[in-house]
Amino acid sequence: MTPQPWYKQFWPWFLILLPMYAVIKSVATFYMASTTPFSMVSEDYYKEGKGINQDLSRIRAAKNLGLSFSVDVVDGEIRIRQHGGDPLGTAIELEFHHATLAERDFVTMLTQDGHGIYRLQREEDLTGNWLVQIDAFDQSWRLQGRLTLPSEDTLWLQ
Repeated sequence: MTPQPWYKQFWPWFLILLPMYAVIKSVATFYMASTTPFSMVSEDYYKEGKGINQDLSRIRAAKNLGLSFSVDVVDGEIRIRQHGGDPLGTAIELEFHHATLAERDFVTMLTQDGHGIYRLQREEDLTGNWLVQIDAFDQSWRLQGRLTLPSEDTLWLQ
């Protein structure tokens, strides 16, 4: 009985395929790393860090003032009522930031109606996950929270 040639045996192919697989995966990883933009590190990380600290100080300012708002969305109308702190009587800036679709974000200034309610009627669909921010017109304080629409629940920002 003559032995089989090497290319008809299992073990030589097994020993060749393992390193070949590693080389192919390495080339694919190198290609992906060299062609994909690297966007995780910001050019102005110091400036962005200062901005985050400023936002935190504005949130602390709202807490110190004892501000509290309720946000309701009914039939495309956003209703905001102040419940805590001294009555403002001034305009507020409302920001809705969609969790995944930046083109759906909007920012607007609102004033109170005769009943002390801030109202905004939107024609666009407001379904999805939103970051809601309420700022003073002079940017001295900020309240924020997350809201998933449609919802029967009231969002409390305090």
